[in-house]
Amino acid sequence: MNPHLTSTHLVVSSSVRLLLSDVLVETSTPGGPGGQHANRTESKVTVKVDLESIAGFGPYQRQRVIDKLGTVAKASAAESRSQARNKIQALERLGELLAVALKVDPLRRPTKPTKAAGKRRVDAKQRRGVVKQNRRRPGADD
Repeated sequence: MNPHLTSTHLVVSSSVRLLLSDVLVETSTPGGPGGQHANRTESKVTVKVDLESIAGFGPYQRQRVIDKLGTVAKASAAESRSQARNKIQALERLGELLAVALKVDPLRRPTKPTKAAGKRRVDAKQRRGVVKQNRRRPGADD
């Protein structure tokens, strides 16, 4: 499920909805060239969420997200000249970041090489040893 915004919530998944009032929004001037507009307007938007204190997560979900992202999750946007558009982009990026962190990674089941693969490996080692043995000088093993 892709995260989306409502007027009061950032909907991350079917079970996780964050209040927008819990999200800290910071603005700053965007870096790089841009002349007077970029130097004077604060159109870059950074959004931060303190994952330990906000509501909206279950205990296991909260721990999974904190393990993957740390205690503070943040995202920023500065592509647009509009602060409002950058705010929406930054919130969407934050939602995507949290959605990815919420995914449960499948457990890896260790595999064992087959008997045939083990035999092929040993045969290849023996063939290589014979090749190296044939390169020796005659009578060198005395």
